[in-house]
Amino acid sequence: MPPSSAPLTHSVTLRRFLFEALAALGFDPGQIYRQAFQGAERNLLLSDGREPHELAPRFWQAIAPLTGDAQIGLHLAEAMQPRALDVAGYLLLSAATLRQGLQALLEYQALLSGGLLARLEVNGAQARLIFDLSYQGMPYLAQQSDCLALLLLKLLQWVSDGRVQVQAVQLRHPAPAQWGEYERLLGCRPHFAAAHDALCFQADVLDKPSRNACPSVFAALQREAQVQLASLVGDLLLQRLRNQLQGQLGTSQAMTLAHSAEALAMPVGALKQALSERGLGFRQVLDGVRRAQVSALLTQAMPFKEVARQLGYAELSPFYRAFRRWYGQTPQVVRQRLKAEV
Repeated sequence: MPPSSAPLTHSVTLRRFLFEALAALGFDPGQIYRQAFQGAERNLLLSDGREPHELAPRFWQAIAPLTGDAQIGLHLAEAMQPRALDVAGYLLLSAATLRQGLQALLEYQALLSGGLLARLEVNGAQARLIFDLSYQGMPYLAQQSDCLALLLLKLLQWVSDGRVQVQAVQLRHPAPAQWGEYERLLGCRPHFAAAHDALCFQADVLDKPSRNACPSVFAALQREAQVQLASLVGDLLLQRLRNQLQGQLGTSQAMTLAHSAEALAMPVGALKQALSERGLGFRQVLDGVRRAQVSALLTQAMPFKEVARQLGYAELSPFYRAFRRWYGQTPQVVRQRLKAEV
């Protein structure tokens, strides 16, 4: 497998929290995981102790039916006891200020998950921490978004000695029939069907001195984080860009260099330069992502207009031109061939 196409991974930190929370709620964590992954648990851990990122949806899509709790994501986070479990957590804890800790966490976010698209925005008196997780062909996982929203809020309150108070919560999934638990646990009713998963809180807390600050420990942890980040397999930038684009396919979001740079928390010029150094352009990467998805879409009984939409094309004509460039044939011919091979 070429380095740039190596699969994304995530740390086992969240799984440790989940195991503890499932047990606290009276469930057997091992049984839940075996049922969710249907015997695939042997494939969950890679040789470096990390997990394949794209396996996560299997857990989050199965957890509500398995537990019988339609709001299990919130209840899992309620049972979690926030603390530092990895280098990112200790960086957040030992930073001089919450701003410094969050900036470090964002710099090394790929250690938590290669599919994490997090960034901090400050607009006047309000700070917004975006924490989107992207999966191939899947814009969001509702239970995971709920769980992360509450867990991150608890972590921020823990490291800030309770100074962080949520002002608004934004979630990408549609509003559920009942939202009382959101108000109880998050302190407000979230804005559902939002563009991003995000926590909004008062910006002035970002620069308050932390009583847990330890500059020497923070510096040592940064060095360790750099070593861990460098050890991840493959070209991480290309992995994350492709994953971000795959997560956008079929949505209404613009698939542009500027949008991807924003999602990856990079200046547009820096992303363009990084791709140029690899002999690539943004359109070339996007074209490759679309081509990698088109065969699976053609095997489904959907009109070509819908196939084009799923690939991010607003019109049929650019889809047809791209398809001829990829295969030298029309989509109709290739669909017939694929059907014959089944």
